[in-house]
Amino acid sequence: MGDVLALVEARLRTTLGEPDARAAVTFLGTDRVEVLRFVDGDVVRYATLGMSARPMADPNDVVADPVKGPRAELVLSVRAGVADTDKVLRPLAVLAASPQVEGVIVAAGASLDLGEPLWPGAPFSSVLVAESGGLIEDLELDAPMEPVRFLPLLPMTPNEAAWKRVKGAQELQERWLAHGTDLRDPVRASVPLD
Repeated sequence: MGDVLALVEARLRTTLGEPDARAAVTFLGTDRVEVLRFVDGDVVRYATLGMSARPMADPNDVVADPVKGPRAELVLSVRAGVADTDKVLRPLAVLAASPQVEGVIVAAGASLDLGEPLWPGAPFSSVLVAESGGLIEDLELDAPMEPVRFLPLLPMTPNEAAWKRVKGAQELQERWLAHGTDLRDPVRASVPLD
């Protein structure tokens, strides 16, 4: 477990540089989850560290496999200095702990809902999980372990989340693209959905 997290942290540092802050959160009955903050010019990136320590298990499996199964960490990128986004540390840790707590598999196309703003005053309470492999390459592990995927999180307004439930993740992403939506803007309005 520790070896996987050491490799994950090394990949984060190699790709994003040295973190300028980190916080740890432990929930009852779960492993510790850290959130590292990386500043890159006017963009702040928050990456979880700890979610990939164990493979995610299908909630229908009677016994979770300790080796095989998907592994992931979450990455959120926002514009710096526009909102108090540092308060996203605990919500991110909650999302990263959800596979252990709720027995869910977090994968591209999924919605994760907190039921409260991502940070104080945020117009978002949920995120769309995007495809890995863009900003941070997947981290290959020794077989039979699956690679660690670094999944970008795209904040969604309540209207966007509702629209995504009906139309699907692909449709929402195409709408964002068609309207030139800045998904890193921590105070952006909902994309037009009519």
